[in-house]
Amino acid sequence: MSGLLLGLAIMTTTPAGADALKDEIAPTGKLRVAIAISPAGGAFWSTKTETGYAGVPVDLGKAMAEQLGVPVEYVAHNNSGQIVDAASKGTWDITFLPKDPEREGRMSFGPIYEVADATYIVKPGSTVTNFATLDQPGIKVAAVNNTTTMRGAIAHLKNAKVTGYQTYDEIFGLLKAGEIDAFALSRDQLNAMAKQIPGTRVLDETFKQTVTAVAVPPNHPLSRAFAVKFMNEAIANGMLRKAYDNNGLKDRPVRTQTK
Repeated sequence: MSGLLLGLAIMTTTPAGADALKDEIAPTGKLRVAIAISPAGGAFWSTKTETGYAGVPVDLGKAMAEQLGVPVEYVAHNNSGQIVDAASKGTWDITFLPKDPEREGRMSFGPIYEVADATYIVKPGSTVTNFATLDQPGIKVAAVNNTTTMRGAIAHLKNAKVTGYQTYDEIFGLLKAGEIDAFALSRDQLNAMAKQIPGTRVLDETFKQTVTAVAVPPNHPLSRAFAVKFMNEAIANGMLRKAYDNNGLKDRPVRTQTK
């Protein structure tokens, strides 16, 4: 542990340190957890329920608030790009979202708790069978706007046109209607989608790995130190595994990077 992190860990175990942490990480008296809403599921997306919200970030945020001794409040967004855009606006305190170099300049990340392979699903009846036949002029590929997957797809495809949309639901409808040729997302989510839209096919190749991590707004050193400690413990003590199991991911291996 670095000297800075050790000092922060010591500070947050004292009453004065705990107060300083709460002032920084929960300035409204609640831990405001930014989440993105979609039926896609997985380790990043959350869903709206009759009683509130459900998802891996929902469970982790609740446990984090309990550890801090404050109530939890969920701040819903349509996608991860919207969460990033709000990072400097003071509307949320902690989040769990895909990480890439562009985002590292706009917020502070902690441990990676999910590593996923990104690929494409093609519309029913498509003749596309691999990346080479997908990357052709006139092919329309959709991605959730301003996300790490969208940036990866744009970098990967040289001829097909990648268009961003605000919500997963909108893209799902376009794919089902055959109005787009393909959708870029994580393989696990696309495999689930393929079961819902007969005739679609998930391509075998992978164009990038998407990593999902805990994050706090910029210039929040106490918050980041707490988040790092919390996530490393959640990975080690099985809390993360339990969050996966509680949210339909019992068959999904936990792939983490705790550096």
